[in-house]
Amino acid sequence: MHLPMDTTQLIKTLNKQGVRLWADGDKLRIDAPKGVLTTQLKASIAANKAEILNSLLFGSLPSGNCNTPCGLSLQTVGQLIGGSQTALPVIDPQTMAKRLRVTFRPLPEGSMIDPAVLELGAALSVRLQDMGVNIIPWEQATRPFQPTLPVVGSFFYRRFPNLRWPTIAVVCSEIDAVFDVERPESTVNQIRSWIAERLYQVSSAFCGVPSTVSEITRKIGWAEDHAIQRLEDPTATQVVLITALDKQFINPAVPYIEKIGQGVETLISQFSEIVIGVSASQISILNMNLSDSVFPRSELEQFVARSLIPKLYVPIAPLPLSRFQISEYIPAESPYARALVNLSQSLSTTGLFPAGFKLSQVVRRRSHRDIVSAILKGRTGVSYGFVAYAEPPIYVGPKEIAAADWQELAAVEHFSSEEVRQTEKGRRYIRTIIDDRTIYQQIPDIWLVCSRSGADKTNLDISSDVIRIGLTHSLQLQLPQQPNDSKLKVDIRPSYDTYVMVAIALAAALYMPELADGGAPIIHFHGYPTSEWFGQQESFAGYSNPAVPCGTYESGVFNFLSIHQLAAHQSQCLKLAGLIEPDHGINLLADNVDYLLTRLREGMSRLQIELGGRYLPTLTAESAAQKQQITEPKAITPQQRAIHKSTVLSGGLL
Repeated sequence: MHLPMDTTQLIKTLNKQGVRLWADGDKLRIDAPKGVLTTQLKASIAANKAEILNSLLFGSLPSGNCNTPCGLSLQTVGQLIGGSQTALPVIDPQTMAKRLRVTFRPLPEGSMIDPAVLELGAALSVRLQDMGVNIIPWEQATRPFQPTLPVVGSFFYRRFPNLRWPTIAVVCSEIDAVFDVERPESTVNQIRSWIAERLYQVSSAFCGVPSTVSEITRKIGWAEDHAIQRLEDPTATQVVLITALDKQFINPAVPYIEKIGQGVETLISQFSEIVIGVSASQISILNMNLSDSVFPRSELEQFVARSLIPKLYVPIAPLPLSRFQISEYIPAESPYARALVNLSQSLSTTGLFPAGFKLSQVVRRRSHRDIVSAILKGRTGVSYGFVAYAEPPIYVGPKEIAAADWQELAAVEHFSSEEVRQTEKGRRYIRTIIDDRTIYQQIPDIWLVCSRSGADKTNLDISSDVIRIGLTHSLQLQLPQQPNDSKLKVDIRPSYDTYVMVAIALAAALYMPELADGGAPIIHFHGYPTSEWFGQQESFAGYSNPAVPCGTYESGVFNFLSIHQLAAHQSQCLKLAGLIEPDHGINLLADNVDYLLTRLREGMSRLQIELGGRYLPTLTAESAAQKQQITEPKAITPQQRAIHKSTVLSGGLL
């Protein structure tokens, strides 16, 4: 579908004048600098609203609008990774900021708050507003709420109809985040919390566990002062806690494994998705990625734009099973599943995959466990990192076609016909740009085996810990087939990083076939190597990306674009690619398992790889460019690339 010329010209005119357009369901949202939208422009937008909405929803914007370096629109990249009708990914912090609505909870009366905390809270409010975030006053961001007492409540209210528990102010679900400070817990509140917990346990025993977070907090919120108890919908609004800096947590001398316990305890004890620590000279930010990132206090602007706003805009959330077409497979019959198990066992000596945790081990109260379980979509634990093995991409018919053949192909529903088309048999082809060359190549079916969420990444059980994920026209999930009489009950859930895995595998097939065509191991750990660790035929990208959390398809988009960036700036066949995720960790993609393991062991023995964020500052764009200049050989010929590819293919799996 092509836009009429007048609509196309209108969108280009608006873009040049700094006007941003986006679709919110069936509504057209507009953000424009003051004075830009003249009466004539407003009339033109109104007249072309349907065409503009269609373009925003289905990716048929003019090719010059929000195009990425790989020549594809963000809409198309997002559709390829997440499905044909996913929303337009937003990767610009300025745009993210303008779509956010946040509020600041009033300070507790009579309490002594650290001056550094007060100062940062005020500075954040100003800086967020400067970025375009909509700061909603507390009175407008909340509504009155009448708590209920479970079990005894109905009896109590029947006997005393005129007596009600005092109402509290709860943050409306339309608010994206509420900023709060750590509040001391009084003896009276401790007693009320104890009573509330006992009443909740009795209620759950007789009436069953509430199905939503809001129902749980409605039963215990009358007794507690945690910010999460003051939310209309805790799944829609994040809690950001500002507190004194935990110097132990950001201390590089403290092993990262110890920091996991500290970080989880901090987040769960305060029921906050994000904790910002502050001292006179430093700022830290913590979420469930458990990054120990720290910023100089003087770099508040960079901290807000690069780290805080992306976390507010795309909170951590696991993929629900409803996003997949689900089937079963037999892992023992898959050579890639066996290869993945061998890889996981070999990684045990690296120390890069610390054990995760069970919610029952770190959340003591039943009501709080039920809240966390509901937020995590029924998951019973959390682990850190993933191991995966991308199978060779599957093509049906020619891998590449000529420009003349591309012109004969049909449009694909929901995709821009300038970027994606299909054959009569439904095989999709995409227009890609590599080294200033336009190539029309088939979009292959992508399959990979990976560790399930919560599994021990260094000792995978092939019968229950290895799932198979596919990216065809939609996301596929194949679970390990279990015997009918099996008594084994395992919480099998896809990884938080599913979008990242499929994005890496697809981008490698399109832009780095030397890494993808023979199958490739992919690992992610919550740390980084130094820039010096990367040697010849190795490179990295992604340092400058906004620090979006895992579990979002924005993170998948960034990894997709990083793969293209490496392909565009390398005239050599890479054996290993590092894809940096700030405030999270690094993804490593290699052309074979033995090479990856050898390089990891070398890095560990030379103290060039470490969990945590200590080495992240070394992985700058400048260091990547310098590394390329040092290690880049002469440009390879197509024949050399073909020889390398055939060598990888003939090398087998392990």
